[in-house]
Amino acid sequence: MFIRLKQLYNIVGEKVSIDYTVGVERLNEVKGFSFSNPITVRGTIVNRAGIVSLKYSAEFTLHICCDRCLIEFDRDYCFDFEHILVRSLSNDNDDSEEYIVTETDELDMDELVLTDCLLSLPSKMLCKEDCKGLCPKCGADLNQGECNCGG
Repeated sequence: MFIRLKQLYNIVGEKVSIDYTVGVERLNEVKGFSFSNPITVRGTIVNRAGIVSLKYSAEFTLHICCDRCLIEFDRDYCFDFEHILVRSLSNDNDDSEEYIVTETDELDMDELVLTDCLLSLPSKMLCKEDCKGLCPKCGADLNQGECNCGG
């Protein structure tokens, strides 16, 4: 979904509400992750005193494999994000990571949502916090009980 920002940049007090889903077609392009449902996105873009800010939440369910015991499971996620939108940055600005630059006055919300969500995921996916994993000797799932190999 592309959002045109020209009016938002030019009119102080302008506000746009966001309520849509990132579709399955777009999510299928993401390698290494399996989404169980579309990403639901809700938020607003507001021009307050000439500063255009974006606040939104993203909700989705991932179908993932535990990194320790290899069991497959679904996990729900809900993240909140805030960004300041600008048309350009001056070269001496060291805080450029705080801003989203939209030189063409258009924002690709799907791209931003996917990037924000993927960067917010944990680096290790576990079915439960105290997952015991697999026996390194026989491969038994240690969450189901002790194995008989003595490993």
